[in-house]
Amino acid sequence: MGLLDRLRRSPGRAQEVLSAAGGPMRTYAETPLPGVDTPLGELPLLALDFETTGFDPKSAHLLSVGYVPVDGRSIVLGGARHYHVRPPAGSNGVGQSATIHGLTDDTVADGVEPREALHDIAAALAGRALLVHFASVETRFLARICRAAYGVELPLVVIDTMELARRMLPDSPFNDPPRGALRLWGARAAYGLPVYAAHNALLDALSCAELYLAQTAELAASGRARQLRHVQS
Repeated sequence: MGLLDRLRRSPGRAQEVLSAAGGPMRTYAETPLPGVDTPLGELPLLALDFETTGFDPKSAHLLSVGYVPVDGRSIVLGGARHYHVRPPAGSNGVGQSATIHGLTDDTVADGVEPREALHDIAAALAGRALLVHFASVETRFLARICRAAYGVELPLVVIDTMELARRMLPDSPFNDPPRGALRLWGARAAYGLPVYAAHNALLDALSCAELYLAQTAELAASGRARQLRHVQS
């Protein structure tokens, strides 16, 4: 399975349930996702990042969302959004995660509900591939929120820039990447991309989008653009 066709779905039931839900969920379910043969220069994506209280959505919760559309080779800053998500009642709020992202209970108290965040993301993601760095965080949180709201997971086409960075390393069993090289900031440093403050959802989404453009430019220059479709996961 290639990077562009990594799907998390039970297509028939998910589409049926989400279509019946109406609104942005129906629009998302009924808008075709990008095909594996879509040229890179025409591929619509949504670079997305979450700040959370932990990595496991069974025990952690979403605190902030940042995203920016990418149309082919262009980052569409006019479509960028950043907002907070209110922790569930009875939770311990931001907790110790505040030491990482700097968010406080007061900051997120006026945020949206997770279901509202899901609706907003679905509207922005309709017809687009999801672009993330270390995809398991965002995909698992989206899956849990969608299951809680509708009993099904959100069908996704995912491009993971961390996986792409790993697959672009020279092919050698002895070529272990340097420590931190596959993290977002390490991967960006390899291309001389600017350093932004870490753990801000919008800045991290923008950073992911810029990294993707640098990676795909390298692939195109080396004649390996089809690697996005054919690299094995």
